[in-house]
Amino acid sequence: MSIHINGYSFEGPYSSTYSLRDNSGVYVIICNNNLIDVGESASLKSRIENHDRKDCWKRNCSGSISFAVYYTPHLQQSGRMEIEREIRRNHRNIPCGEI
Repeated sequence: MSIHINGYSFEGPYSSTYSLRDNSGVYVIICNNNLIDVGESASLKSRIENHDRKDCWKRNCSGSISFAVYYTPHLQQSGRMEIEREIRRNHRNIPCGEI
């Protein structure tokens, strides 16, 4: 299963981190088909499980929180950050995090 965001094919959405690999990539946090956060990490599974913005996700979601990931083994942090910025620019109402 996958979802497409800004031309990128994200795996998910998932409601648990069980299926994730702890590889580099970009993640989106979703509530009721709306993006509530986007970010990047060298270790996606660990980042999502231990995220410092979890309280923001809960405050901005009246339904179930899920997430999707786009693995980027070919990109360094600067490339992942560019994808994050691109998604934030094209989805202006993301309540958690910043560009």
